[in-house]
Amino acid sequence: MPQPPIRREAVSDQVYARLRDRIVGGELPPGSALTAERDLAAEFQVNRHAVREAVKRLQQARLVEVSQGGRTLVLDWRRTAGLDLAVGIAAVGAGPTPAELVRDAMEMRACIGADAARLCAARCPEPVAAAIVETAGRYANTGPDLPDLHTADVAWWRLIVEGSGNLAYLLAFNSLVGGAIPAADVPEDLRTAELLDVEAHVRLAGHIAAREATAAESLARELLTRSVPVTTAEEVR
Repeated sequence: MPQPPIRREAVSDQVYARLRDRIVGGELPPGSALTAERDLAAEFQVNRHAVREAVKRLQQARLVEVSQGGRTLVLDWRRTAGLDLAVGIAAVGAGPTPAELVRDAMEMRACIGADAARLCAARCPEPVAAAIVETAGRYANTGPDLPDLHTADVAWWRLIVEGSGNLAYLLAFNSLVGGAIPAADVPEDLRTAELLDVEAHVRLAGHIAAREATAAESLARELLTRSVPVTTAEEVR
C-alpha cells in the first residue's frame, strides 16, 4: 500500500515550527511561560535534546527569552521578531493570513525598490548605469510571454538593487525573489500590468543613467505599486 512521504526536516525543526505557530497564533500570549521542556518532550513524543534545540531557535528568532528566574517567557513577536519570521508562517494559518503576507511583501517590495532606484541613480558606477540601460533595452525585446518577462524583470531589478549599494535591500530582495518571503500569489492582472509596461522600465533606466534620483524614485514606486493588492477597510478589520 502507498506510504506517506518521509519528512526530511529535523525533529527539532518540527518542534520549533509548532511552538512558533502557537506563539504567532496567540495560543501562547506575550508574557506567558513556555511549557516546561520535559512536558513538551512528552507532548511531542521526542527527546529533550530536540526540544532544547527548538527553544534555542525560538530565542534566536526573538520569540521567547529566558527570564532571571530561569523561566522561558513568550515575547510579543510583533515587537521583537525579525523579517525571517515571515518564512513559513503563511502556510499554517497562524497570525497573518497568506493574502495579508502577500500584500505586506509587495508593499515592502515597492518601498525598497523605489528607494533602491533613488540610491542607484545617485551613486552607482557608470558601468552599472550603462548595464541597467542595456538590460532595459533587452527587456523591451523580450516579448509578451509573462514567465520570460518575469525572469528578465528580476534580473533587471537585481542590477538596480545591487547598484544602490545597500546590503540590507539586497538581502531583502533575495528573500523576495527566492520565495522565502511569500510574494508569488499576486493577482495576475496586477503583475501583468507591471510587467507589460515596457516603456516605464526603459524610462526608469534612463532616469538612473541621467542621475535623476527623484524622478527614478517616483517612477519606480509608481511601477511597483501596481503589483500591490488593494486592501479594503473591511478586510483590514
